[in-house]
Parts: sequence; structure tokens; C-alpha cells
Amino acid sequence: MQRAFKIAPSILSADFARLGEEVHSIEQAGADLIHFDVMDGHFVPNLSFGIPVLESVRKITALPLDVHLMIDEPARYLEQFVHAGANSISVHAEVCEDILAIADRMHQLGIRAAIAINPETEPTRVLEAAAHLDMILVMSVHPGFGGQGFIPQSIGKVRAIRRELIRHGLEVDVEIDGGIKVDNIGLAAQAGANVFVSGSGIFGHRDYAEIIRQMREELQAKGQFDLCS
Repeated sequence: MQRAFKIAPSILSADFARLGEEVHSIEQAGADLIHFDVMDGHFVPNLSFGIPVLESVRKITALPLDVHLMIDEPARYLEQFVHAGANSISVHAEVCEDILAIADRMHQLGIRAAIAINPETEPTRVLEAAAHLDMILVMSVHPGFGGQGFIPQSIGKVRAIRRELIRHGLEVDVEIDGGIKVDNIGLAAQAGANVFVSGSGIFGHRDYAEIIRQMREELQAKGQFDLCS
């Protein structure tokens, strides 16, 4: 069964001086989730925001908060991010020795469990643990900075992951993050993605509602899984 499509604007590309207004704007524009990138300057060569900002965002929106931890020690901070309002958390396979343990911990805390993989990371370990996951996040740029160009090879990885999930009868979301715009969102959906993170692809436009409408139009027109390609 095809999973529902969800659009998740990444507020890493929002105007930080007007963050509250930006959150309200994307909510009114029809976003399904808010993607919240956390960077520690170690796992990725950049710093972003953390728990206090997440708490503030939680107070002003009812949308699910999709937290992406690009940090070295994610298990150490899970509980704090959950208490701050996270509905789902993605941690990177590259810093996670025991995927099953961290997924189980997230479920114990009452949130959706996701594992992220970088462009150069093979999905083998993540697929082995897929029955314990709610979502797999495929990075289609190298993590750490917004506004990067889409890596086309990510499409093949998404397709391979979705094929394996179908083969094992697993209804797991596949999220794609990085360089997602109107002109490639349909291609990602055809490969099997159903959650689409877009930063500059949304916040780089004046009319958020119109660009999200265009994305949904592309998904409706081109979004049938094409796993034979």
C-alpha cells in the first residue's frame, strides 16, 4: 500500500529573526511536518539550534516536529529533545553502534524512531533493523549546510530501500532530505520516498502556500512508485 505523502519544510532555511512568523506561515501554507535540524559542529561542520529553540517552536504550533540530530552522541540527548516537544527523531547510522537499542529507546519515550544515512553510507545496517523503525531518512546532500544541490544518486538508494521494505512487508516511511524542489520531488516519490524535506525549496520563495501547492501537484501527477526503473 502506498504511504501518504508528507511535506516537511526545514526551518534551517527560515528567517531566524522572524522564526515564529515563519512557523505560522508554513503551517497556514499546508505543511504536514516541521523539520528541525540540530548540528553540533562535530558530526557536521556547522552549528544550528537546539533544545531551547525547539521548546519555543513547540509552543506555537500543533504540527508534528520532525527532529534530525546531526550530532555525535544522540542517545545522550534523546529524552531532552522529547521533553522539548519532538514527535519523531532521526539519528545517524554513522554514529549509532546499536540501532535496535536506540530505536527501542525512542519508542519507550513515546516518539517515532528514524535512522538517517549520509549519501556515501550503504543502507544495509538500517534495513536489517527496519522492522523496528518508523522511518528511514536518506540524505540527498552532504549534511551540515542548507541550500546545497541535490545528489542524483540518492534516487537509486531510495528505490533500493523501498524495494526491500516492500519485499519484507514493512510499512516504513522513507524520508528524503536535501535539495528537494518542485522539479525533483516527483522523481523522489516515484523512487519510493513519501516524506519530503525542503528548506530553500520552500523558504526561497515568497509564497509558501503556492510552492507547497506546486509540490503536491507534482506528487499527484508523478508520485506513483516506479520500482522497476
